[in-house]
Amino acid sequence: MVLLRIISGSIEVTAAGFMYKSHDIEKALAINSMLALVGPTILIITTGLGIAGIGDKISYQKMICLFAGVLLILFSLRMK
Repeated sequence: MVLLRIISGSIEVTAAGFMYKSHDIEKALAINSMLALVGPTILIITTGLGIAGIGDKISYQKMICLFAGVLLILFSLRMK
């Protein structure tokens, strides 16, 4: 999980560098749009890994609530 977050952070910092270097709002917007795919993907993967790691220690109801929470976060990001 830590490694995935480090990779995600590195992608974000690299993208910020590309945005700064391009000096073009349209290119910056395109880069930012690509980052919109990275964040939720990393969130889902790290949450899945975390739940898989503690899967034998928590009940199915709690797992469902955790995944529902993640889905609600992702759904709220898509709303206007």
